[in-house]
Amino acid sequence: MKEKILPADTFVVINKTVLNEQDRKILTMLYQPIIGSNAISLFFSLWSMLDKIELMSIECTHHHLMTNMCMNLEDIVISRTKLEAMGLLRTYIKKDNINNYIYELYSPVDPNEFFNNPILSISLYNNVGKTEYEKLVNYFKIPRISLKDYEEISCSFSDVFESVNTSNFNMAEDIKGVNTNKLSIVSKVNIDNAVSLIPEELLNVRSITKDVKDLIYKLSCIYNLDDEQMSEMIRNSVNEKRAIDKKLLRNNCSKYYQFENGGKLPSIIYRNQPEYLRKPIGDTSKRARIIYQFETTSPYDFLIRKRNGIEPTKNEYSILEYLLIDMNLKPGVVNVLLDYVLKINNNKLVKNYINLIAEQWSRAKLETVEDAMEFAEKEYKKAKPTKTTSKFSKKVEAKPDWFGKEIKETKASAEELDEIKDLLKEY
Repeated sequence: MKEKILPADTFVVINKTVLNEQDRKILTMLYQPIIGSNAISLFFSLWSMLDKIELMSIECTHHHLMTNMCMNLEDIVISRTKLEAMGLLRTYIKKDNINNYIYELYSPVDPNEFFNNPILSISLYNNVGKTEYEKLVNYFKIPRISLKDYEEISCSFSDVFESVNTSNFNMAEDIKGVNTNKLSIVSKVNIDNAVSLIPEELLNVRSITKDVKDLIYKLSCIYNLDDEQMSEMIRNSVNEKRAIDKKLLRNNCSKYYQFENGGKLPSIIYRNQPEYLRKPIGDTSKRARIIYQFETTSPYDFLIRKRNGIEPTKNEYSILEYLLIDMNLKPGVVNVLLDYVLKINNNKLVKNYINLIAEQWSRAKLETVEDAMEFAEKEYKKAKPTKTTSKFSKKVEAKPDWFGKEIKETKASAEELDEIKDLLKEY
């Protein structure tokens, strides 16, 4: 979100679907472990603001929402972006002296679609663990009843009703119905390119339907696969009919990722710094340009750049996971931390050392790149050796080029040099 949201800005909630008690269970049991209780609480709060026929709310201010939820505006915006990312909410803005927002509510996907969506199901599994995940699957499973000894005797429509002539009948429009909003995914995989690497006699290109393409995009996104890797996964998932076996493709991608990442499954994290925590564009100073790079680059890509195009190692990937997921640091802040550690620690990322710094930064509640840079500068000055009367020169420690002040070197006087020479004669 590029616009700075204010408590006085107004909003209206519009219901684009039919919400029911089953949706409450799905949101609480399946979505909440992924996006957190704040985001689900925001959805329920917006839902409660709808009128009696659940179509539209009255106009309210965001201050009203802050008071009602006992949350600050930043946390509300974070929760809102999570709902948008999960397809539960769409946001529109009309700019004025006081901006007006429209929040459209959408139904969560049904349990069957949820558990068959690789992004949603894997994210849930990663957050709740194997035992709890299996409990959730069993809760939503339909019991199987054998109809082997039964005969169906249901009537058809024509058995009960017959047609009559009706005049002046018009089909109804704009009627309420269940409406879900698909996840918006930007995949780096080019399906045409990936498929072109597979011989025609092995795969029938016409068998790649829209559903199969959608699955490929989702799998490439969650498992971070490129064209060549995805091509290999597809090649190993072709059945005897020269078509892609979707279940086999999912299993192959999962096994490949776990093999490459020590048995771990991927987690959903911010790609880069959220818009509302970024520095406004306009400043053209060197420091502002550095801040912009930290804000617009994902930690994964930032580390690749620092390594001159080399992919992060398994250890480095686990460090990124720890910083972004376990410590819940913002991507821009993680970039500053990585840059800081690499410069002061001889271009090495030592996990235990990074953990100590991350815990300190987490306690300091650093969210913006500017705050992280200023905090790093202060910590560097604290750790810098204090001036002494020693006449021997000290090694100057490396530091990031964005630090505010350079450390001045003091040159020894002629008398001090003579004293040093006299001392050295003794050895």
